[in-house]
Amino acid sequence: MNYIIFDLEWNQCPRGPEFENPRIPFEIIEIGAVKLNDDFEIVDEFSRIVKPRIYKYLHNHVRQMLNYDEEYLRTGKPFDMVCREFMKWCGSDYVFGTWGTGDLVQLQKNMDYYYMNKFTQPFKYYNIQSIFAEYYEDLGACKLEKAVAALNLPINEDFHTAINDARYTAQVFQNLSKKNLHDQYTYDYYHEPKDKESEVYAFHRGYSEHITRGFDQRSEIMEDKDIITFRCYKCRKKISKKIKWFSYNQTSFVSVGRCWYHGYQKGIIKIKTSNSGKIFAIKKVMPITKSEVEAIRIRQAELREKRREKRKKH
Repeated sequence: MNYIIFDLEWNQCPRGPEFENPRIPFEIIEIGAVKLNDDFEIVDEFSRIVKPRIYKYLHNHVRQMLNYDEEYLRTGKPFDMVCREFMKWCGSDYVFGTWGTGDLVQLQKNMDYYYMNKFTQPFKYYNIQSIFAEYYEDLGACKLEKAVAALNLPINEDFHTAINDARYTAQVFQNLSKKNLHDQYTYDYYHEPKDKESEVYAFHRGYSEHITRGFDQRSEIMEDKDIITFRCYKCRKKISKKIKWFSYNQTSFVSVGRCWYHGYQKGIIKIKTSNSGKIFAIKKVMPITKSEVEAIRIRQAELREKRREKRKKH
């Protein structure tokens, strides 16, 4: 299997968001990628400039960040042609790696615009920014430049060109421990599972994850028994709830359970809307301490009191 570490540059409407095309607010203008083999050695590179069709002039912010202009962009090829070349170059056995989550979203939005998106389900990839943050907690989810500096990697090329950023991201990836790599993947949520049979269940070292199918109404999610059932992240056995599911904010629900063998655990259900307009949920269950249980209990009481006061006013 190969690791495709890629980076994108994109432009936006230079006249402001009120004039943008709602189907493609950000238009990709460059794709850069590095291919690593199973031994994490660089075996190939991909670099293409994309000739813009929607936003032919650079937004001022984009112009200041990039190292090229409109004249150079006109030397590129159309996105659909470049994207087909890129997907063919990736091959058939690979996993993506990116710095953050934005590149996969914008790649698929641009593919949707040209009706060529073949990704129809959540899929695994490596968020290298997130993995780096686990090892360097003081820096957290920092910019690529800071990560490169923290690892004392040589800076021979400018940042903010897709191929250079892909090279730097690949070098960061090469310098991180591969000991737990099998457990450090995440899922791309651009598309939700299409039906119950294709829902995603993933079990990591420190948490479990369930990505649900799409629903028409938000209320349907919290009525689904499989979603609200609390199971231990480790032994998968059904456990009793110590704090029932409650609305934590506008997009998430929280609950607390206790496994006889593996202690207190927190369940989080995050409600999301997919690109197709369906409403789906990502449920995670993870271990917590007694003090964290008490903090959740206090928060639940505070929210309950706020709702009570709000009802009184009305």
